[in-house]
Amino acid sequence: MDRYYIPEVATREQWLAARKALLEQEKALTRQRDALNRARRALPMVLVEEDYRFDGPQGEVGLEVLFHGRSQLIVYHFMYHMDRGEGCDGCSCLVDNIGHQSHLHARDTNLVLVSRAPLADLEAFKRRMGWTLPWYSAYGSRFNYDYHATTDEQVAPVEYNYRDKDELERLGLTYHIHGEQPGVSVFLRDGGRIYHTYSCYGRGLEMLMSSFHFLDFTPFGRGEGWDGMPDLDGKGLNWTRLHDEYEQAAPTHDCCAHKA
Repeated sequence: MDRYYIPEVATREQWLAARKALLEQEKALTRQRDALNRARRALPMVLVEEDYRFDGPQGEVGLEVLFHGRSQLIVYHFMYHMDRGEGCDGCSCLVDNIGHQSHLHARDTNLVLVSRAPLADLEAFKRRMGWTLPWYSAYGSRFNYDYHATTDEQVAPVEYNYRDKDELERLGLTYHIHGEQPGVSVFLRDGGRIYHTYSCYGRGLEMLMSSFHFLDFTPFGRGEGWDGMPDLDGKGLNWTRLHDEYEQAAPTHDCCAHKA
């Protein structure tokens, strides 16, 4: 390992002084995050008027069924590559980081995956990965297009992370202009009505990646070669794999998570 990435050696007293200085920054960030969460909770909401249909284990169902009787619903828009017959490795890494749902259920909240792919394909990949999360197909539905997790200007105006096609092209983010995209959408059920309260894309999804946060505690961080981190294995941002493929040769990535 290049010595450039090894922290300086100090006495315990010097370390403690530096650690206390960092603690003040951490506390400031915590207060800022609390303020951001308050602002997020205060966002206005929009009535969902479209009768979206999904294919699930129970057959064809509406959006209300995805709540499983709860008041709040978190949908992770999972990128599934039908041409490869497998899920995006970045999305798969994220799902691997999702813990037991009992804690969400205790807060009247349900979490599901939704993808624009046939249900049989999703269920086969789910078995391969050993996941238990509910997974629904939005294949043939406008759901992913309306919530900007699938971009195709033949179906709907292009928008990703609240940027239109012109802005995405101007910023060189052309991989968001067509195809499957990652995202999270949140809904609230009040009686017989459902409201859209929040959607998040891009690096905002990192809050769901507990492995990233664990790595951020360490001297090498995520080992991706940016922001002062070493590139641990020469793969840069392109290091995540399906969890059963880490010992195999590196695949060719084609999802947006690896095109920064």
